[in-house]
Amino acid sequence: MKSKLLVFSLVVVMCVVFSLSVFANDKVVRIPIGLDPKTVDPTLVFGTSIKWVSDQLFLPLIRFDLNKLEAVPCLATSWEVSDDNLVWTFHLRKDVKWTDGNPVTAHDIEYGTKRIIDPATASPLANFFYIIKNAKKVNTGESNDLSSVGIKAIDDYTIQYTVQYSAAYFLSIIAHVTAAVPSWVIEEYGDKWTDPENIVTNGAYKLKSWAHYNEIILVKNEDYFDADKVQIEEARFIYVMDQSTALSMYKAGDLDSVEVPPVDMERIKSDPILSKEYYNGPLAILGSIQINSEYPPFDNSLVRKAFAAAIDKETLVKYVLKGGQQPAYTVVPPGCFGRVEEGIGIPFDPEAAKKYLADAGYPGGKGLPEVSYAFGSSDFNRNLAQALQKVWKDNLGVNVKLKSMEERVYWSSVCEGAHQMWRMGNGVDFPDAHGFLYMIFHSEYGERNLRWKNNEYDKLVEEAAVETNTEKRKALYRRAEEIIVEEDCALIPLYYYAYNTLVKPYLSRTFSPDLLFQFEDWKIEK
Repeated sequence: MKSKLLVFSLVVVMCVVFSLSVFANDKVVRIPIGLDPKTVDPTLVFGTSIKWVSDQLFLPLIRFDLNKLEAVPCLATSWEVSDDNLVWTFHLRKDVKWTDGNPVTAHDIEYGTKRIIDPATASPLANFFYIIKNAKKVNTGESNDLSSVGIKAIDDYTIQYTVQYSAAYFLSIIAHVTAAVPSWVIEEYGDKWTDPENIVTNGAYKLKSWAHYNEIILVKNEDYFDADKVQIEEARFIYVMDQSTALSMYKAGDLDSVEVPPVDMERIKSDPILSKEYYNGPLAILGSIQINSEYPPFDNSLVRKAFAAAIDKETLVKYVLKGGQQPAYTVVPPGCFGRVEEGIGIPFDPEAAKKYLADAGYPGGKGLPEVSYAFGSSDFNRNLAQALQKVWKDNLGVNVKLKSMEERVYWSSVCEGAHQMWRMGNGVDFPDAHGFLYMIFHSEYGERNLRWKNNEYDKLVEEAAVETNTEKRKALYRRAEEIIVEEDCALIPLYYYAYNTLVKPYLSRTFSPDLLFQFEDWKIEK
């Protein structure tokens, strides 16, 4: 009997020691993700939270450090530009491998970039590359000669881009959307090439498993060229639809970093433990109310102005959002070239709001067709929607119908033009007004969600894209801002985002103004 008890005790001790050992070496990070990516193909991925996954799997040619506002090496070790600023040449590392053992070459970058431009791919990133010679012609169908596009692998480790005009933001574009992809894998598996059993990648992590609307698991790529730098061995993206659920999971120890719901902000800040785990910092992301200008009554700019002038943004930020956000009156966030600091936008003015509505033919809101506001079903969006609903009722006499939708349905419905008004967040792809005023809101080459067109505006942002004089570019962007947020009021800027994040004490992580990150820069010390 004593012998059996001794054996049992030894087994228990060994199990405890083993479990403690596993815990001590636990290098797993767990973060929530609110959208389930349709794909991790870097030539198709669009949207910040979706890029979170693909950015860990695929390396760009270069990266752009938004904190330092400079390009830094990645696949490319160095680069130079011709005297006329039209030909960019990048020199690649020679020690980067695909996870199937093949070397990563300039030909993979040429293939991947041309795949974005090829209209058959239907990539949402194609217009980023319209600056490249013949890219727009091919992507829009004016030409079917993909070989004429100004991208060429000079040799296995040299890639060259020829652009149509000099642009200070070209490196930022390359950093944001260029990635090498394995042509042989795509040609063999087609759309299924990114399935876990087929995918071949070259980043710091590999895709281990993907249970849609549940969890995505990445594991460290031991063959990554800088693997010694990568300390976190496994990363788990856990699908969580709302912030309150994510916060509960964080407090239970099931997540390592989460965003703080606005309703919990004050409690978190006063909590003796959680307040020490709280981080607040700026984000170069615009939060706005976007408006479909084709839908009555918002086909009338006076109605749009009325809804804008009815909102007290200062009060909204301070008492509803409560997260250190900044009120926004223009599109381009702080820290970006072309940012307008003051003097533009529609200020809070209830009397002016009533007059705009009356001049549009709807005094006191009488006769106004039904108006609705759509939003994704998070606590943050719901609180904001309810506050706006009250503001419009109090200051305009208008009853606005709220339409809450699941996030995965909401985003697709926005792109389909299904709503009159909706909440949108637009992040910085590179720190230049071009990334917002042209890439998002140009009537032909932007996202087209607004269904809005102003010929003068389009011409201004087109001119600014090719203007080399800094002061002239700023003036062009200022005039463009006047049109979009004031004269036409095509959208209503509300606030610039801020980080309001909880981070476990054992996790050291990065915070970039664009909300993106690489797990290879994070550390866990348990």
